[in-house]
Amino acid sequence: MKENIVTTKEVKSTIATAIAAAFGFIIALIWRDIIIGLMNMAGLNVNKFTDLVGAVIAVVSAIILTLICVFGILYISRWGGASK
Repeated sequence: MKENIVTTKEVKSTIATAIAAAFGFIIALIWRDIIIGLMNMAGLNVNKFTDLVGAVIAVVSAIILTLICVFGILYISRWGGASK
C-alpha cells in the first residue's frame, strides 16, 4: 500500500510557487494600468492619465514595484527550494 505523505519541501515549494504567481499578477496589473493610461494619452480614449506628469509618475512607480516583486519572486523561489 502506498502512503501519500506530504513533505515540508513539497509544501514550501507549493507555497513559493503560489506567492511567485501572485507577485507576477501584481506586476501584470500595474503595467496594464500604465499601458491603458498611455493609450489614452495617445488619443485612444481609454480614460486613465490626462497629462505627462501622471504618466511618468505611474511608470516610475511601476518600475519600482516590478523590481520589488521580482526580488520577492527570487527570494520566495529560493526559500521554496525551486531549482534552476
